[in-house]
Formats: sequence, C-alpha cells, structure tokens
Amino acid sequence: MTGNGLFQIVIYFVVLFACVKPLGGYMARVYSGKVWLDKILGPVERLFYRAAGIDPKKSMTGKEYTFAVLMFSVGGFVLLYCLLRFQALLPMNPMGMANLTPDLAFNTAVSFVTNTNWQSYGGESTLSYFSQMVGLTMQNFVSAAAGMAVLIAFIRGITQKANPTLGNFWVDMMRGNLYILLPLSLILTILLGSQGVVQTFQEYIKVPGTEQVIAVGPAASQVAIKQLGTNGGGFFNVNSAHPLENPTPFSNFLEMLAIILIPAALCYTFGVMVGDRRQGWALLIAMTVIFIPLLLFCTVQEQQGNHQLDNLGIDQKASVSQPGGNMEGKEARFGIVNSTLWATLTTAASNGSVNSMHDSYTPLGGAMPLLLMQFGEVIYGGVGSGLYGMLVFVIITVFIAGLMVGRTPEYLGKKIGGFEIKMASIAILVSPLFVLAFTSIAVLTDAGKAGILNSGAHGFTEILYAFTSAANNNGSAFAGLTANTPFYNTLLGVAMLFGRFWIIVPVLAIAGSLAAKKPSPPSAGTFSTHTPLFVVFLVGVVVMVGVLTFVPSIALGPVVEHLSLMGK
Repeated sequence: MTGNGLFQIVIYFVVLFACVKPLGGYMARVYSGKVWLDKILGPVERLFYRAAGIDPKKSMTGKEYTFAVLMFSVGGFVLLYCLLRFQALLPMNPMGMANLTPDLAFNTAVSFVTNTNWQSYGGESTLSYFSQMVGLTMQNFVSAAAGMAVLIAFIRGITQKANPTLGNFWVDMMRGNLYILLPLSLILTILLGSQGVVQTFQEYIKVPGTEQVIAVGPAASQVAIKQLGTNGGGFFNVNSAHPLENPTPFSNFLEMLAIILIPAALCYTFGVMVGDRRQGWALLIAMTVIFIPLLLFCTVQEQQGNHQLDNLGIDQKASVSQPGGNMEGKEARFGIVNSTLWATLTTAASNGSVNSMHDSYTPLGGAMPLLLMQFGEVIYGGVGSGLYGMLVFVIITVFIAGLMVGRTPEYLGKKIGGFEIKMASIAILVSPLFVLAFTSIAVLTDAGKAGILNSGAHGFTEILYAFTSAANNNGSAFAGLTANTPFYNTLLGVAMLFGRFWIIVPVLAIAGSLAAKKPSPPSAGTFSTHTPLFVVFLVGVVVMVGVLTFVPSIALGPVVEHLSLMGK
C-alpha cells in the first residue's frame, strides 16, 4: 500500500475517533436526561405523546417492550407495502411511475422496515418522489431509531437493580429521532447539498438536442439519513457511485464518516450509561482491531490487480508505471483506497451503500466485505443493532471465561445464567442458519439457478453474498444476480425478517432477565471486561464463530475463484 493511501485511512479514523466522545456523551444525555435541544424540540415531543395517547413516564417490562417494537414494525410494513402497491395513484409522481408488483413491494417494504435497504429495483426508474420521501426515508429514520431503542433497553437491563422494566419504547424511539437522527441529518443534508448532491422536486431533465434524460429528485435528504442510520438504500440505482448522489471527494468523505459515526459513538454512550467509560472504549477497540486488518487486506488485493491480465502484458500494479490496480467497477474520482474503505465500512456497519461495485473486486478482495457481514454485523454494525449484537458476544465471552476458571460468569455486576446463554446462542445462530439454508435452496432449485448470470464459483458467491447481506440486514449486493423475481424477492424478504427480529427478541429477553437480577459486587476473581486481555478474548470469540461457521462456503466461492484466477 502506498503512503498516500495509508494517510487517507489514518485521517479517516482520526476524524472518526475525535467525534466519538462528544457525540457519544450527547446521546447518553438524550436517553438518560435532558439536553439543550429540549428547549426547542421539547414541545414537539410532548405534543406527539399527547396526540398518540402515550404516557412517557410509564416503563415497560421486557415483554411489553418487545411487543411494542414488533407491532410498530408490523404497522410500518403494512403502510409502506400499501404505499408501494398504489404509488401510481399518489401525489409527487411527475414521471408517472407504476405500482410495484406484490413480490417487489413485499421485498422492499420488509427491506426498509428491517433497516436492511436491500434494493431489487432501480430507484430512479421505479419509485416516485412520494415513495422515496414519505415511504423509504421515513423508514430510514424510524427503523434506525428502533434499533437504537433496543440497545438502550439492553443497557438499562444491565444497569437496573432488581427492577424488571426497560424504559418506554415510544419515548426512546421518539428521542432518538428528534434529538439525534433529525439534527444530524439536517446538518449532513446541507453539507451534501453544498457539494452538488441534488435536491429538487422538478421532473427529470431532458438534455436539449439529444434523447438523454437525467434523473434528479430529492436525493440529498435521503442520502443523509441512509448513511447516518446505517440504512444504505440509494436514491439512484448505482447508489453513492452516482455523481448526483456523491459528486466530490469531500462528499465521499462525509458519507463514509456518517456510515459508522453513530455506531462508533454508541460505544462511548454505553460506557457512560453503565458508569464505566472504559467498557465502551474496550468494545470500540475490539471492533477496530478486527476491522483494520480486513480493510488493509482488501486494499492490497485490489491494488495488486487482476492477475489474468498479466498474460496480456498489462501491468496494473499501483506502484509502477501503470497506475490503478484493479479499477474495474470503481470510480476514478475516488480510487482504490476510498473504494475499499467504503466497501469494508459499509459491510462492517450494516449500511449496505456502495461507491464501487463489489462484484468487480478480485476474489479475495471481494471476500472481505462478505466476511465482515458473516461476523454478524457486530464490527461497528448498524445503529444500535451492531452494539447489542456485540454485547451478545460479550455474554458468550464472559461465559467461556467463567468456565475456564470455574466461576459463575458475570458482566458488569450481573450474573450470567443459563437463560442468558440460551438466548445469546439463538441470537448468534439465527443469521448463519438462514444464510446457509437459503443459499442451499437457491443453488439447488431451478428458480434460484435461473437468476445466476455468472457461472462457477463467482455465481455461487453472488448467491451467498445476497443471503448473507439479507440475513444480516446489510443490504449491499454483489450484483450479477437477477434478484427481482418472485423467488428471490420472497426468500430474501423472509431472510431479512428473521435476521432482524429473531435477534431483537432474544436480545430483549436477555435485557429483561438481567434487569430483574440483583447486582453482584465485584470480587478478586471477577473477570475485568475493560482490559487488553478481555479485548483479545472477545476478538477471538467473534472471529472464531464467524470463520468456523462460514469457512466451507467461503472456500467454495472466493477461494476457488482465486485459485482459478491464479491458474492453480
């Protein structure tokens, strides 16, 4: 890797970590008490509670909190599905977009309600402005806030002292939207607009004297929340590789920063809310320790280029006279480093947006985004969902540590019993189950094989990537797969549903169980969960679970393709 590329990566993480403490502390105050924005937005918040008949002082048990999350998501799905099925009859449709088919409407509604944002369609050729703004953008906000609310409920479960309540879902969701997502999105929208990201309600522009039509629309506002909420659904079909969605290097940096800004800062929020900031830093360090080597490996693989082209006498290595490396599917204005940084960030963070085409990466370079999702989207992960997923791994880690020393495992003063381990095991095993089972169905059925446009190992990787992305609520695609069919729309939609809610339910069950327990004071034998030893132990557990689960499938896909590319 060149010094310039390394410098870009260093600058990115310096800016990111500089934002972690102030934003993380602010979010802790949002969920724990009052912030200065209460003076401005407090009346709006209270008006919402009165209009909805909500008692903001009522705290919910784990079951009540879970029911509220599920019913809210069901309601959002029904509304979005109906909107997409009847968009031709609704306003703000200057290009006369038709209604979506039942299977595509199902897939899209599930996708945005689950914070996945998988897209089996091209936004500029399928959806009206009304569908984009009122349907998709609204779900970008509320699905992200719901994930953050579940995390906050989990944190309360750890900090409560023999009190089986977890707070109020409606309050947590409202405050997450009103005080965190909305202000940040407004700031980012203005910054992106200043860089040329389009924001308009006019019809598509027809270039005089030609047949060219330039798609426009209210993109900047959707791009802001798609990044900040780790949603990822692009306004245009090629997502943030589109010059009207991501026009400059500065807009590219802002959008990359937004991908993991909130997930990283939530680690500090966790530390503040549990009364020990070292706990939050330990989790953030563990995530980064896993992420950095995969980022660097992906970058090096892309800079080495496609070895098959060596036979044609084409020198692609970035360090010599033919610059660029493997630039296929990448924007020249961003280059390899900014492409691989985005590709690994978006798959680590459950975001799914892209500024390059992952399908065009080298086999081992493309395996890194795939592997980051297969770790369970806990390396930064989605807003809220990434951290509560990592906390599930923490519970498994302290349980294993307890077995090794013959002590009852505990975490932050709460004993970890059999119920917590069972729920944690369910949460960890759900995603691999649906990834591998549905991939098997797709490669064994005619309907599944009909969507494959590339033969051999690469075609298998495209299917594996699609179901990995869906079940882990990421939303990025490897392309090369015809996914807009009843078979894939339905199966991917089911994978998204289970990947989201079969993890939320056990997570809230753990939170409710921990909340009802009395705290146990630390002793000389208590395993410290903020030390370098714990970070190493946690990293080992996350990596071993992910690698051992998916090694056979990775071997059948990217590894076989790499060996074929090398002529072996």
